Amino acid sequence: MVSVFKEENNFRIQIVLAIFVVVLMFFFNLSSIERGLLVLMILIVLVLEMLNSVIERFIDVLKPRVHTYVRDMKDIAAGSVLLASIGAILIGIIIFYPHIKILLTK
Repeated sequence: MVSVFKEENNFRIQIVLAIFVVVLMFFFNLSSIERGLLVLMILIVLVLEMLNSVIERFIDVLKPRVHTYVRDMKDIAAGSVLLASIGAILIGIIIFYPHIKILLTK
């Protein structure tokens, strides 16, 4: 995990956003289910980012000339992280929107 943190800018950004979400979890009065869902989404995104890094490094070892599918495999791995990130953002909006709305209407 340390090498991914040092070498992958996206992973560092995701860690910062995860910390921000955890801070918001304690600021707002969320249910246990909401907190658990947010933690689960954070973990899914971070694990997929790490797997994406592994796939990219492994493919780089094989050299892009080995097969024409190399670019596709990298794109699919990156796409899985993107899809999980979009899902995490949507879940975050669904969970935090009512709390932020109440805060802004006071």
